[in-house]
Amino acid sequence: MNSCADLIKEQVRNVPDWPEPGVMFRDITTILQRPDTFRKVINAFLERYGNQEIDVVACIEARGFILGAPLAHQLGVSMIPVRKEGKLPWRTVSRSYDLEYGSAVIEVHEDSFSEGQRVLVVDDLIATGGTMLAACQLVEELGATVVEAASIIDLPELGGSAKLRDNNYAVYTLCDFSDS
Repeated sequence: MNSCADLIKEQVRNVPDWPEPGVMFRDITTILQRPDTFRKVINAFLERYGNQEIDVVACIEARGFILGAPLAHQLGVSMIPVRKEGKLPWRTVSRSYDLEYGSAVIEVHEDSFSEGQRVLVVDDLIATGGTMLAACQLVEELGATVVEAASIIDLPELGGSAKLRDNNYAVYTLCDFSDS
C-alpha cells in the first residue's frame, strides 16, 4: 500500500511554465478528483491534529479552503478564511508579501481571532513561504497563537519552509518535491 506522500507525488499534476515561464506549478486538482486520495490527505492531517489543542483553522485562499474546511469540520473548530485583498466584506487587517512570481496582499476580518486562541494555518503548498508567513503574522497580530503552518506539499528549494522556521513557526507538510 502506498503512503500518503507517495500517492501525492504520483497523482499531483506538474504544470511547467505556469503561471509564468520558469515556474513549475504543482496542481492538486488531480488529488481532489480522487476521493480515496483526498480522504487520505484529510485523514493524515486529522491524525496529526486530532489530539492537539486547536481552536481555529485559518485557511488561505483558495486551495487552503478546500483542505481547511473539512479539517475544521472534523476537528469541530472554527474555520477562518484568509483572503486576497478586497474580497472580505467587513473591516480587515492586511499584510503584503512576496510570491515566487510577484507580490500580493492578504487579509482577514479584524475579529477573526480572539486573544489566546490556538490556530492551525493551512494551505495547499509552501513555495517561497510569503503567503503562509503573512497569514501567520496576521494571526499573531490579532492576538492568537499559531500552532503550526501545514500544507500538502513543500517545495524546499524555494526556501519557504525554512523562512517560516526562521521566523519561529512550526511547519508540517505531507510531502516535498525537489527539482533536483
